[in-house]
Amino acid sequence: MASELSQTYCERNETEARPLPTDIAYSVNGVPIRLTEERWRHIVIEHPELRGYRADCLATIEAPDLVMQGYGGALLAVKGYGRRGYLVVVYKEVSPDEGFVITAYFIRRLKRRAIVWQP
Repeated sequence: MASELSQTYCERNETEARPLPTDIAYSVNGVPIRLTEERWRHIVIEHPELRGYRADCLATIEAPDLVMQGYGGALLAVKGYGRRGYLVVVYKEVSPDEGFVITAYFIRRLKRRAIVWQP
């Protein structure tokens, strides 16, 4: 009986399991940077002011005003947002073919960091 329930449960979960949506933006270095639904949920829980800014985060990776060096090899794509200050998207390029978003947030003033790219 228990094995029948386990099998039914596993079969149901396998058929119901769907991959969560993932968006891809290309960094200024041409590296595809993925933003998963799980990561986006985490970002808006920590920074609720970013609700509705998912497309803006992807656009900031692709066309930033500048890119600064972050900690542990992370990069910070920065885009000016007028009165809101700056939208910062923190991401990591793991290889020339793979990268991922770590977090994103609005900030009023930029901290002094090394600029690694500017148009």
